[in-house]
Amino acid sequence: MRNTRKITISRKATIREAIKAIDKGVMQIALVVDGDQLLGTITDGDIRRAFLQGKGLEDPVDGLFNAAPLTGRINQPKEDLVQLALAHGVKQLPMLDDEERLVGIEYLDDCLLSPKKSNPVVLMAGGLGTRLRPLTTDIPKPMLTVGSKPILETILESFLRYGFENFYFSVNYKSEKIREYFGNGERFGVQISYLNESERLGTAGALSLLPEGIDQSLIVMNGDLLTNVNFEHLINYHRLASSSATMCVREYQLQVPYGVVYTDGATISEIREKPTQKFFVNAGIYVLEPEVLKRIPQQTFFDMPQLYQQLIDAREKVCSFPIKDYWMDIGQPTDFDQANSEYGDVFDF
Repeated sequence: MRNTRKITISRKATIREAIKAIDKGVMQIALVVDGDQLLGTITDGDIRRAFLQGKGLEDPVDGLFNAAPLTGRINQPKEDLVQLALAHGVKQLPMLDDEERLVGIEYLDDCLLSPKKSNPVVLMAGGLGTRLRPLTTDIPKPMLTVGSKPILETILESFLRYGFENFYFSVNYKSEKIREYFGNGERFGVQISYLNESERLGTAGALSLLPEGIDQSLIVMNGDLLTNVNFEHLINYHRLASSSATMCVREYQLQVPYGVVYTDGATISEIREKPTQKFFVNAGIYVLEPEVLKRIPQQTFFDMPQLYQQLIDAREKVCSFPIKDYWMDIGQPTDFDQANSEYGDVFDF
């Protein structure tokens, strides 16, 4: 279910404002509301018909919207919502609670997108967050609030959209804060287990604490990242590539502040003024085959780059997955501020 904040308008709104609301979302619809009460819906089709009737951009939407839209209930099973939407030929269902209040909108493509997946997802949430102090003096970095919720909750919800339901949280610093908030995952509809790092083991070493018997590809992700990467595409790419390990990478550009002089011996062959260098950098998201876990030493500090280098040296197939979606590593106070300013435009669920 997605947030409706960006696509709601009042009945006094103009057609121009309705078009802006529709453009802000990805669902080709705006919701006409009075407070938290849904009055109706308006679509591109409604606006086209209004123009054919001689209406202009500054005319109000009152009288133009559908005042009896099809809606769903928050306690309805997803399968029922899919059948309801398909039967009526709609792609969106405004969702109401038992008191008829608007609480969100269900998008048919989201419902059809992802069957349940039992692949383990390991979220690394044990870091000290030293660079973010004093924000992290009393709280672990993954529990810092960005938008309206902890970073770790947004990460969890991102995976839920793609059907993942089996999670391990690797914890150390102030782990009780994380355990108290998430528990066993029941209230999120998932299973959460904890890998307790009695001492810091690094981004790969903590995987030695996983239980035996894991027999599926697993995703590992740093718990201080915000991204809207499609995790279903990621794991499908990994499988299709028959990769032992896949690393998400991000393009990073670095501009040299001087003119760069290229030489051949003492002879200058070329001068490039303030050239831009482009690199792929580690984005902190990985997919591993279970056999790879055998390479991780027990109770030893071991980072992901070390693991990947071992695999490369052993001539295992190691692939990259370029991320072009939103991605923010919250490592500095400026990153934290930027993430808060951008959150509402990126994460609408």
